[in-house]
Amino acid sequence: MTSVADRTWRLLIDGEWREPSGGHYPIVNPATEQVVGHAPEAGVADVADAVAAARAAFPAWSRTAPEERARLLDRVADLVSAHQDEIVPLAQAETGSTMAIARATQVPVTVRRLRRYARGALEQRDVPLAPQLVPASALAPGALVGAVAARRPVGVVGCITPYNFPIGTMAGKLAPALAMGNTAVVKPAPQDPLACLLLAELFAEAGFPPGVVNVVTGSTAETGVALVDSPDVDMISFTGSTAVGTRIAAAGGRTMKRMLLELGGKGAALVLADADLDTAVTGICATWTFLSGQGCILPTRAVVHRSIYRTVVRHLADRAGSLKVGDPLASETVLGPVISAAQRDRAEQLVESARAEGGAVVAGGRRPACSPGFYVAPTLITNVNQSMTVAREEVFGPVICVIPFDTEEEGVAIVNDTRFGLHNYVYTADPARGYRIAARLRSGYVGVNTGHQHPEAPFGGFGMSGIGRDGGSFGLDAYSEVQSVVWA
Repeated sequence: MTSVADRTWRLLIDGEWREPSGGHYPIVNPATEQVVGHAPEAGVADVADAVAAARAAFPAWSRTAPEERARLLDRVADLVSAHQDEIVPLAQAETGSTMAIARATQVPVTVRRLRRYARGALEQRDVPLAPQLVPASALAPGALVGAVAARRPVGVVGCITPYNFPIGTMAGKLAPALAMGNTAVVKPAPQDPLACLLLAELFAEAGFPPGVVNVVTGSTAETGVALVDSPDVDMISFTGSTAVGTRIAAAGGRTMKRMLLELGGKGAALVLADADLDTAVTGICATWTFLSGQGCILPTRAVVHRSIYRTVVRHLADRAGSLKVGDPLASETVLGPVISAAQRDRAEQLVESARAEGGAVVAGGRRPACSPGFYVAPTLITNVNQSMTVAREEVFGPVICVIPFDTEEEGVAIVNDTRFGLHNYVYTADPARGYRIAARLRSGYVGVNTGHQHPEAPFGGFGMSGIGRDGGSFGLDAYSEVQSVVWA
């Protein structure tokens, strides 16, 4: 590998590193506002070439032995581990995450996903169906008919990844797609694609055949639009905003693409009167402490029983005041910047809208004295109701609003009063009660007394939070079609 500092970045198309048709554009470190590197600016013709390469590679790759797919995915995992000293600093610089978050998530998550789907390539996902005695018809004589519901690869998958966890999400899409025999074209988020290109180098080095993995980058919507519009792309796997996801769904529907859309969230933590307050407060504070609130699963609404409302607010305010905001390379820093000036401005505008609509900002709410960089202070807003913009719109920043409730029925209604439905939380001393409440929450994922996720659990959303599920073996199903094979 060439040193990252000396790198001239190119597109990976059909096993070759190509100069982009549109030149290059700068990638800015959100903490320093300095240029990290220059990413390739792909044009529509570049995307078309990448799709054509993936289409041409599909027949042979789809017939590759599962053991070979598993070997190659394991080989990439080995290479990622070996190159973590190059990957982590680059991913940290592009995303602006704290170094602690970068070390704990970027490479470890990527390696785990690659290893999981190396095993997944060997999984038997076909479902045998019991023989049935079928009477004679105009189509065939009577017979004892057997059948199997077989999983087949979809074809060419367009993988469009987000900016918060670039390589982990890239691996989370590519690994199950490749394990099932698909080929892929990856379009990373425009803000931080360089680590994704570094990961693409490792896929190439591992020995994947030309055209199986292609990566195109670009600063505008043009690249993604070309991928979604292509009739030779069979599936789009997208993680990102609901606004973009709805446009992808509409455009992809014109060519009947299979869709896996993991979109926005407005997660709520429902804190019952009997909850362990330290556990609940720690879980809610993840909105501040985990990547500066840039996560769709984070609990940005704390829906708290009125009997403990003031206590929870006080604990949250105390935590907010103790969190170090600043240089993400400093060991004591808890909150680094958000990804861009535009994202910082959006968070600030939502806080101001809360003030204008009667909310009380009890912590944060003002731009930190950190310059340069795109910083947002950990912000806590009370006197909030569900009609307020800040309670309804995804912030994607370190902003929490607290809403009181009196009865369980009311609390559940507040949590469900949203167009989103990705991830909610329930905190209670009675796990059985938490399980019963979870069944009433309209979200794809519910954590009861925990912010942990189960690595094999299906992940995805209700409503405007998306379509489809991945994760564990569900990820293998997501990147496949079902074919019924019947015999007599």
